[in-house]
Amino acid sequence: MSFFPHWRHVEAPAGAVVAPDERLSWAQTAALGVQHVVAMFGATVLAPLLMGFDPNVAILMSGVGTLVFFVLTGGRVPSYLGSSFAFIGVVIAATGYAAPGANANLGVALGGIVACGAAYVLLGLLVQAAGTRWIESLMPPVVTGAVVAVIGLNLASVPVKNMAPTGFDAWMQAVTFTCVALVAVFSRGLAQRLLILVGLILASLLYALLTNGLGLGKPIDLSAVAAAPWFGLPRFAAPVFDGHAMLLIAPVAVILVAENLGHLKAVAAMTGRDMNPYMGRAFVGDGLATMASGLVGGTGVTTYAENIGVMAATRIYSTAMFVMAALVALVLGFSPKFGALIQAIPLAVMGGVSIVVFGLIAVSGARIWVGNRVDFSDNANLMVAAVTLVLGTGDFTLRFGDFALGGIGTATFGAIALHALLKRGAR
Repeated sequence: MSFFPHWRHVEAPAGAVVAPDERLSWAQTAALGVQHVVAMFGATVLAPLLMGFDPNVAILMSGVGTLVFFVLTGGRVPSYLGSSFAFIGVVIAATGYAAPGANANLGVALGGIVACGAAYVLLGLLVQAAGTRWIESLMPPVVTGAVVAVIGLNLASVPVKNMAPTGFDAWMQAVTFTCVALVAVFSRGLAQRLLILVGLILASLLYALLTNGLGLGKPIDLSAVAAAPWFGLPRFAAPVFDGHAMLLIAPVAVILVAENLGHLKAVAAMTGRDMNPYMGRAFVGDGLATMASGLVGGTGVTTYAENIGVMAATRIYSTAMFVMAALVALVLGFSPKFGALIQAIPLAVMGGVSIVVFGLIAVSGARIWVGNRVDFSDNANLMVAAVTLVLGTGDFTLRFGDFALGGIGTATFGAIALHALLKRGAR
């Protein structure tokens, strides 16, 4: 067998399953790749904006990361890598960033992202050598669900306190999350899968009508979009390796492991293929992609839940379309006009979208509990979840000399340690 698959060309009718080592015609495969980029697009560019990163670098490195992941897994695991929201809280805490605009301490955040990627690679190598059972023992669903929920809850104050400077902006935030909710419930097909992006566009149009048209708030300025060239280099940046930021951001590797683990299980269930042999390589690929992104100014990357949704809807799992998706992302990354358009999005609209996204992160943690039927009549599970949620939401901080471990860090390590202690005591 070759290292990479030789995709077998199939003429599958609508609704038929296309396996990871199969493909449709190259024209159809390219169109499917574009669809995946569009589906991941909203979250991939939203995360860097919330952290003050250049969205062009983020979309470029999502393409590079997807190709790295493809190579490391031998093209056997269908997946697209995009900006991870797990980094938002710790990056904001490490850099003191307050939206909007560029992050003045971007280098410090990049150093932490590179450190996180390196830790992730080490975890992948360990899994490759020792198997996967120890991960599921260390991070059972009660722990992973609590930690994922905390990421969203810890960020809740950012859009509410920092992204609505006026009363009009607060109302526009409400209009924005209402638009997203209406799209999520009442639209169908691709629009429903792009609920965040479509909702953001609708809210931006309403904002323009109320400000540029009726003069009720700060108008949208598109002069930078008109002046930007269609093609050019994105704003690359170099990392600064600060010990405090590295210790704060590196633990996100635990979250990335949990996300990737769930992704692989979902892919295995949909395709009927055993993905366990590729788990260690998938972790290493994701870790190397995160390191590569951090080294040039991009966000940390992860496998995307939206990716699972698109594959489930189309029943097409061909890894060839992810190569196409990566190439499309590379082209978009070299378009300054695209980046300027993203930067022109009103702060209030971004705040309303952030409320939805952070809430969805929190709810996804609860979905982990529900999906795995976590038993909260077990006092050990109850205490782990309860303590973790309050530690993260309240931003509980522990200091070790000059180093401060913030809410997400204390919640992550606290959940793992508390679960191990209580389960050992129960036995």
